[in-house]
Amino acid sequence: MTDIEIARSIGMKPIKAIARKLGLKNEDVELYGNYKAKVSAKPSPRGNAKLVLVTAINPTSAGEGKTTVSIGLADALNLIGVKTCLALREPSLGPVFGVKGGATGGGYSQIVPMEDINLHFTGDFHAITAANNLLCALIDNSVFQGNPLDIDPDRIVFNRTLDVNDRALRGVVVNHGVKDATEHCEKFNITAACEVTAILSLADGLDDLKQRLGRILVAYSKQGRPVFASDLHAQDAMAILLKDALKPNLVQTLGGTPAFVHCGPFANIAHGCNSIQATKLAMTYADCTVTEAGFGADLGAEKFLDVKCRVSGLRPDAVVVVATVRALKLHGGVDKESLSQENVPALKKGLCNLQRHLRNITEVYGLPAVVALNRFTDDTTREISAVKRAVKTWGAEAIECDVWGKGGKGAKQLARKVTELFAARNSFRFAYGDSDPLCEKIHLIATRIYGAADVEFSDKALQSVEALRTVCDPDKLPVVIAKTQYSFSDDAKLLGAPNGFTLHIRDVEYRGGAGFIVALAGNMLLMPGLSKTPAAVKMTVDSDGTVNGLY
Repeated sequence: MTDIEIARSIGMKPIKAIARKLGLKNEDVELYGNYKAKVSAKPSPRGNAKLVLVTAINPTSAGEGKTTVSIGLADALNLIGVKTCLALREPSLGPVFGVKGGATGGGYSQIVPMEDINLHFTGDFHAITAANNLLCALIDNSVFQGNPLDIDPDRIVFNRTLDVNDRALRGVVVNHGVKDATEHCEKFNITAACEVTAILSLADGLDDLKQRLGRILVAYSKQGRPVFASDLHAQDAMAILLKDALKPNLVQTLGGTPAFVHCGPFANIAHGCNSIQATKLAMTYADCTVTEAGFGADLGAEKFLDVKCRVSGLRPDAVVVVATVRALKLHGGVDKESLSQENVPALKKGLCNLQRHLRNITEVYGLPAVVALNRFTDDTTREISAVKRAVKTWGAEAIECDVWGKGGKGAKQLARKVTELFAARNSFRFAYGDSDPLCEKIHLIATRIYGAADVEFSDKALQSVEALRTVCDPDKLPVVIAKTQYSFSDDAKLLGAPNGFTLHIRDVEYRGGAGFIVALAGNMLLMPGLSKTPAAVKMTVDSDGTVNGLY
């Protein structure tokens, strides 16, 4: 059966029952139909609540099932008697209609209602898009209405946004041919990469949200003075559009595990984590929270640990690194068309990728970790055994799981190992210090996490760093590196665990509301494009509204 058929064959519980299971009060739950809700309760994490971070190796283009494993692990923990809740990211329409697909898991390890979550859900992404573009409209209107802030139209740095992969919007001209308006160049970011998404993910309430929105750098004046959203008095209007989106969403897994699904910044071009509020809310009502961070551990986990943990005070009690045989073979030199064929030598060669990710988690960050080997139907016993033996020689354990085919039952062994890790040595530390200079922070991530020998900053990047010193102290802010998810380097074709390469930083941008710096590495763009045959062209909808081809 397809994921949709599996989801439809298993009855969902009313979301009110899931809320009661967590211990939420009726007045804290705002229903969006029978199976979705917004939760307005205030987070207050318990001191003994455990937090499990699920991350992965560098993936294939289809992903390695990190969300699927997260869901299956949460179901499994509940099955072995640990009261567990999920805290996951919301899907973006970009991947849903692009190549990667949705972000609700798969098989018997899904969050539901799958179609709703992958599409409009509760409207959070639409609210973010609207708030972002309202600010853009206010900027252009200020220029049109006499330009009291003396904004230089050629130095507007805040971009419009859209939750669709559309490469044509990477560069646009606005006000072309419009009477009495100032024509200027602009570009769009995908919604998951826009600063408003990051702000919503990090805000701890409405007042904090407004303050962060006001700190967004939108432009420079003709004299070089920074102009902020607060100068346009935009923060309250934006917050009005975002006040409901600020509340975490509650849904469920096919196994009946409560799941807070909220915010969805990409990890390759943003900070890759669900909202702090959702994570803390889960830790308020459950003994254990399973959360995940996007793409490989060099991206999502690094940003979770160095940015989200730094801002929120959260600390993981255990880390699960998801690996698949097919991704290991890809890193060992097998072409995409041959990944389903047994190839133990290539797999062994590709194990270097997993080893580096595992080493980063345990040695750089000082966290206890286990490898979850997400099994696919064409994996062979010899390949599985080769992975387990290798991981054992590194002093860790790889546990095979089949959550796609068995749900939580396919991850019970993994769940037991995770609970053992709660008692293991945990000496969590950041990869860089708060007071390290900005360029040094980038250098430390590149050399300690990626394996680079050096970092090369373009002239434009260095100029941007110096320009930021008139706006903020960039050396006091954490950094988010935007780079390809397919490699430790900024070259998507450099697989495995490369050493001795140079990471190229082409520009640096300030995200004042989010409170971090974005370093753009290689040719990574903030608006993805569609593939030659995107998923969108294969989807259909029946006369009764039934969607087919969504995955």
